[in-house]
Amino acid sequence: MAKEELVLEFLRYVLPTEIVDYFELIYLQEIDGTLHLYLDESNKPPTGDNAQSLSPNGFYEESTIKDFPLRDKKVVLHLRRRRWIDEHGKSHSRHWDLVAEGTRYSKEFAFFLKEALGYDPNTGPIT
Repeated sequence: MAKEELVLEFLRYVLPTEIVDYFELIYLQEIDGTLHLYLDESNKPPTGDNAQSLSPNGFYEESTIKDFPLRDKKVVLHLRRRRWIDEHGKSHSRHWDLVAEGTRYSKEFAFFLKEALGYDPNTGPIT
């Protein structure tokens, strides 16, 4: 198995599926016990009637999502969603549903906090 395939396979165990399928890990760093993963959306235009006429047009502002800790380190995902433009100048992007409503936690992490620990992610930050 090639090194890139091995890294991708490992990321499937660590990150939400949609992120592994549609984002590329571009950088990571640890700051004060928190692991920051920086990911850019891949250059795969959304499907639809005009998918063939779309061209890349930069990124939206970065979003952050808190995810499951790894090796006693908090994890923050920094996502940059890609934007495409069609031949008429109209902007297009994918709709992502990655965070639990009213939070900045990944859906899976928010569910775990609520079900396993009895913590409601809508009530405030974890200390």
